[in-house]
Amino acid sequence: MLPRWSRILSRISRVGSYQRNTELVRRDLFVFPLRNYATVAPAVEPDVNCDANKPVVNLNKMFWSKPCSLALASDSPNRIDDPQYKGMKRVILKLMLFYSKQSQFIRWSNAIYHRVTYQIDRPAIYEAFSLEKTFKTTFSLLVLHMWLCLRRLKEEGKEGVELGQYLYETYNHDLELRVSKAGVNLLLTKWMKELEKIFYGNIVAYDAAIGKQEDLQTVIWRNVFSDDGTSKPSESALLPVQAMARYIRREASCLSLTDKEAILSGNFMFTPLEETGSETTRK
Repeated sequence: MLPRWSRILSRISRVGSYQRNTELVRRDLFVFPLRNYATVAPAVEPDVNCDANKPVVNLNKMFWSKPCSLALASDSPNRIDDPQYKGMKRVILKLMLFYSKQSQFIRWSNAIYHRVTYQIDRPAIYEAFSLEKTFKTTFSLLVLHMWLCLRRLKEEGKEGVELGQYLYETYNHDLELRVSKAGVNLLLTKWMKELEKIFYGNIVAYDAAIGKQEDLQTVIWRNVFSDDGTSKPSESALLPVQAMARYIRREASCLSLTDKEAILSGNFMFTPLEETGSETTRK
């Protein structure tokens, strides 16, 4: 798995670098001045007290609390509910297949995927587990949270499995955009196939390791943290890896406790990580 990661990232880096250098040459040779609408932010002196104001993250105290449902309350502003139209508007939308099973699954898969990206795109998860935000770590966390959702959907039988396929298609479309933003526009199909292999490889590994804390730690270290090919975390990296393994096992249990309606409609949210330095993680 790691050699493949190394090859992909090095090639992505080379392709992105080549494309950026080509763009610079074009700018130098272009006869007419280029329009640049970007604004340059003024220089700001570093705040020496910034780090001192951040809460200290105590990894040993994270994610020991009893699992609970992640369903959003009925009055939560974060809910994503289907609009309840009446009269002629509802008739027209019904004729346009807005209420068809396929349309509903598309809306639900988008809502579920929004919960995933909300968790992995925010700085909190990187700060909590001492991770540098790179394409590799973001992709690894994306796959990890996709696995949590697909695993829970599978518990709902045929309907959940079918919705899981829609969710995977939503993920695949977003991943293609993320790869393009990383600087890869050439041979995009090839990179997507490589990432697909990694996705399924990780899914199988998480399924096999979820039952044991130590096994899950090893898999998480290999898929998320390790850059040097080692199979076991170093002493300095052990605490973040252990904390993430507890987080994943707890989230899996919380999702199992979340009711079917909330899961299928995407009306749940992963445990917030913004306040991991406090005792809230132990409640």
